[in-house]
Amino acid sequence: MPTATELAEQFQVSLVGDGSRLLRALAPLERAQSDEISFLSNPLYRQQALDSAAGALIVSEADLEFLQGHSLSTKTTYLVSKNPYAIFAKIAQWFARQSAPNYPPGISPMAVIDETAIIPASCHIGPFVQIGPGVRLGERTVLLGQISIGRDSVLGDDCLIYPNVTIYHDCVVGDRCIIHSGAVIGADGFGFAPEFSAQGGQWLKIPQTGGVHVGQDVEIGACTTIDRGAMANTTIGDGCKIDNQVQIAHNVVIGAHTVIAGCAAIAGSTTIGNYCVIGGNANFAGHLQIADRTTVSGGTPVIRSITESGTHITGVFPSMPHSAWERNAAILRGLDKIRERIRELESKKSDSVNKPDL
Repeated sequence: MPTATELAEQFQVSLVGDGSRLLRALAPLERAQSDEISFLSNPLYRQQALDSAAGALIVSEADLEFLQGHSLSTKTTYLVSKNPYAIFAKIAQWFARQSAPNYPPGISPMAVIDETAIIPASCHIGPFVQIGPGVRLGERTVLLGQISIGRDSVLGDDCLIYPNVTIYHDCVVGDRCIIHSGAVIGADGFGFAPEFSAQGGQWLKIPQTGGVHVGQDVEIGACTTIDRGAMANTTIGDGCKIDNQVQIAHNVVIGAHTVIAGCAAIAGSTTIGNYCVIGGNANFAGHLQIADRTTVSGGTPVIRSITESGTHITGVFPSMPHSAWERNAAILRGLDKIRERIRELESKKSDSVNKPDL
């Protein structure tokens, strides 16, 4: 177990209190014990921090001043940082690595690997993995069971691919990426051309000949789908974090360090900028341009481009009692009639004003 001093030195934060305290894990404020560490990043939880039994707390200078001024105990050790949440994440990563499963280098005899694939000796290849012709894996990449990697795809160093992931042909995944179970990278984009007449017709499939290019340090959630481009690549920038069950259509471009919450959907050829925050169940029409650092609230439909950086948009009503929703819905259904009535009244008023005196 590390001491508080060791953690403070490793993560370059200030230490206030007993540096010899041993800390075995992280825990929430309300559950943490004397050998555990928790964090405070929102002043709303200051009372919980005061009541917490945590042996150490990651706090800001302002929160430290408050806690020291109100706490009756002097036993708590504090790790003081300008960004407690980020330090919490880094320490959590450190603890997670100590207990992470060990995937030793080697290839399962139940894997099926084409003889032209390039697999470094440092890789771990689990059972029932299928690797196609011309595939190249980076050093120390881990492929767990029942994964399919299609022809000529490339994975970088230190990737972790969980079971039942499918990566189609001609896709590129950068270094240090994590792809969770059930994700599909490189399926055909939804491209069909209409050929109809009065006598009937059909939808003609447009071959999807592009690929998918995923940058470095990207995490892709379970059952998320990223379609290949029609001719150019679908592109996911460095550092993006994509939640579960997200749909990213063909030729979409996602800028660096953008985060996308679960069940969001992005239609074809839309470009989303760098450092954007996309809420869950938000959806985007195709061929849009979304500026850098845009925030889209959960459930918001985006049908127009956003050109100003830093914009925050919301397009949904908060929940309300059902009876109130019914009343509001009835008003919304009648808005067109209300608009026509207002126009009639404005027209009559205009005629009255413009009518010459006799």
